Amino acid sequence: MARPSALDAATAERFAALALANVATEFPHKLDQVLTSSADVRAPRDLHPAFHGSFDWHSCVHMHWLLACVLRRFPALPSGPAIRECFDRHFAPAAIAAEVAYLARPGSASFERPYGWAWLLKLAAELRSAIGDGATAAGDSSPSPRAGSDDFSRWSRALQPLADAFAVRFVEFLPRTRHPVRHGVHSNSAFALAFALDYARTVHDETLTATLCAKAQDWFANDRDVPAAWEPSGADFLSPALVEAELMRRVMPSDAFAAWLTGFLPGFARGEPVALFAPVEVTDRSDPQLVHLDGLNLSRAWCLRGIAAALSPDDLRRGVARDAAGAHLATGLTGLASGDFAGAHWLASFALLALDA
Repeated sequence: MARPSALDAATAERFAALALANVATEFPHKLDQVLTSSADVRAPRDLHPAFHGSFDWHSCVHMHWLLACVLRRFPALPSGPAIRECFDRHFAPAAIAAEVAYLARPGSASFERPYGWAWLLKLAAELRSAIGDGATAAGDSSPSPRAGSDDFSRWSRALQPLADAFAVRFVEFLPRTRHPVRHGVHSNSAFALAFALDYARTVHDETLTATLCAKAQDWFANDRDVPAAWEPSGADFLSPALVEAELMRRVMPSDAFAAWLTGFLPGFARGEPVALFAPVEVTDRSDPQLVHLDGLNLSRAWCLRGIAAALSPDDLRRGVARDAAGAHLATGLTGLASGDFAGAHWLASFALLALDA
């Protein structure tokens, strides 16, 4: 498999074909559901008419984000008509209304918290961005297209009630939780805040933006000398250290971020600790936990590229970050070639994050 360093049309088409196949694959499936009676035992397609493929709800959401990204950047893709047909079906108002109704079910207060919440908002931000900077604020049901197509405007309007529901959940939940989750899997707090902040700023939701920034500062602004040599854990697909930095570059002015990074990762300019800057070997891509490490290589590349872009051109850490990102990206893309469903149902979206950083 070719290993591009940036998203191109051929890679976009390859990713689109993979995502289209996965979002249509209902089984095997892992539900995130609390059963209150036997009546709750229903097929994924019935429970989640919009997001029932790709093994689990959150993976299906971020594969839809991938499809939105590649269609926005390459509207003439051969897969374009299939993507539009998929979105017309999955983003139909009735399908989204059913997803919103699911959130009101007993036992659903923590459904997909916070990872699925964050990815849904990332998808909503991508659809809204395609409409143009003149889109209306969060909650408005009729954004005005400027830079995007009528299709993106329609899909964005349809998805907005679900995005609104998760934005409200963030605003209600974050003040109630005093401690972040720092390990490198789905419950990681910094990852969720970063994606939610991207959405909040895209739709000009000042309440959500303020809530997220305040919590990021409260949780992470005073972190120093993070024990990054302990990374990775055996099932990480996120680097706790790098994803925290990827969040804080969004929250702090550039000079303040550079100073914070010095205290947070004091060995960065020397590429230390080595375990943080060297790609991770994956021993079994058929194992759904071990294959997380392919995602770790790709998400590290995404974070390192973002961190590099936030540093001044004369900062030595910029080159270190770029070199490490390139090594991680090349290694991570190897995992996409295996084709095993354990990784195929989600890895391409992390590859796109890295390529498009």
